[in-house]
Amino acid sequence: MKTWILKAIVQKTISFLPYKHQINYFFQRYVTKGVLLNNTYFTDRLVHANKHLRFFEQYSHTTTPSTTLELGTGWYPVVPISLFLNGADTIYTVDISPLLNHNTMLTTIQKMVDYAHSNQLKNYITYQPQKLAQLEQLLKNPPDTLQAILDVLHIKYLIADARNLPLPNNSISLITSNNTFEHIYPNILKAILAEFKRISQKNGGIQSHFIDMSDHFAHFDQSITIYNYLQFSDAQWALIDNSIQPQNRLRLPNYLQIYQQIGLPITHQELRTDSENDLKKVPVHRQYANLSTHDLAVSHCYLISKL
Repeated sequence: MKTWILKAIVQKTISFLPYKHQINYFFQRYVTKGVLLNNTYFTDRLVHANKHLRFFEQYSHTTTPSTTLELGTGWYPVVPISLFLNGADTIYTVDISPLLNHNTMLTTIQKMVDYAHSNQLKNYITYQPQKLAQLEQLLKNPPDTLQAILDVLHIKYLIADARNLPLPNNSISLITSNNTFEHIYPNILKAILAEFKRISQKNGGIQSHFIDMSDHFAHFDQSITIYNYLQFSDAQWALIDNSIQPQNRLRLPNYLQIYQQIGLPITHQELRTDSENDLKKVPVHRQYANLSTHDLAVSHCYLISKL
């Protein structure tokens, strides 16, 4: 049996259990090693932070966003801390599940400081020395609670449904997400983007979203391609998919259609297309017959909106 199938069975089973996210965390940490803050994951998130800030500067003609919001906090808030270092005044980060904790926050801060001391951090983000000094002080005398750390970093951690945020209209200058949209089913994603449109600053607010449209099981099992899940019908995929790390399998035209339906402009697209030869190895299900080879092959993208 292929490794990805075993992982799918385990995650499907865990998804029916109480405290499923905590159980999945221990499974990924000690079995698959998928939630450790290694250098690869950390630098990947720094690249996203760099991209979001670069897109913001390019399209808003302002170097630093005043108020930001990130969708999908996860375990390690690399992008929110990057925004703090860059000078953002207020940083919201929202997640439906309370994954971030005191330990993972301090782990992220330690990694950020280590990268700064080794002169690697400057390759990704422009940071203010006084902000870095605040991170160093947090490591020397760490507060006892997560909330106390968040207060120092001007980070507002929201455990909420992103379709209904406790934020006023026209209040956020930069909204970001990283590897998050692909885990949200279409009707919910449409409502979230409509909410983001509501809270984005008009006449200059920027949204920058990175979407990974690859089969995430391929990140763990190299015997399959990143297009492997396209061989299944929706009914077949529903039996494989799970509520811990769902994958909606949307392709680029599907996302573009959602944006069009809610009237959210797409100012810029940055696309990555992996090998079409890998796509040819997969017997793509007929439900995708209306999409071109290019549309199917696009595996990652940034979608940028200027309001």
